[in-house]
Amino acid sequence: MNTTLKAGFPLMTALLAAACGSASSGSGGGASGASPAGHAGTVIATRAGTSGTHLTDGSGHSVYLWVKDPAGKSVCSGSCAGAWPPVAASGPVTASGGAKSADLGSVTRPDGTRQVTYDGHPLYYFAGDSSAGQTNGQGSDGFGAKWWLVAPSGAQITGGPAPSSPSSSGSGGGGYGGGGGY
Repeated sequence: MNTTLKAGFPLMTALLAAACGSASSGSGGGASGASPAGHAGTVIATRAGTSGTHLTDGSGHSVYLWVKDPAGKSVCSGSCAGAWPPVAASGPVTASGGAKSADLGSVTRPDGTRQVTYDGHPLYYFAGDSSAGQTNGQGSDGFGAKWWLVAPSGAQITGGPAPSSPSSSGSGGGGYGGGGGY
């Protein structure tokens, strides 16, 4: 029994490290919301903020819904998608924190890429959020309809204070509008 325990220890350690790493909001996630290096896929997580707990990608970047999207379909394209890049569904889409796996899904965009959905809402980044934790897109009415943070319940968060900017990294343009597969 002692030999079996010793033989299984490295495997248990590796599994524990992988489980902890998949919930991490460390580096490697980038704008795609992918999990840390070595883990394929897109992670949707949660973060507590001044507007309440809302969805983020695996790196802590806020994600939004657009009230103009019909259920299960993204209609934000062209310059809209430049300002509001879709959250790409690369590989398996998984939940972390307070996000619910059962509410995750994806839709195929007109260009053939897959976009992450939550409770049927296509998810987007805001190009004006240049770092994790920012919510500069909250309440915007760009492109003819409101953009809201998304609660873990799938509901839009319509209340809360003005947009946040926890860091002063600032050369405008944001962290998502410059390409990178969006």
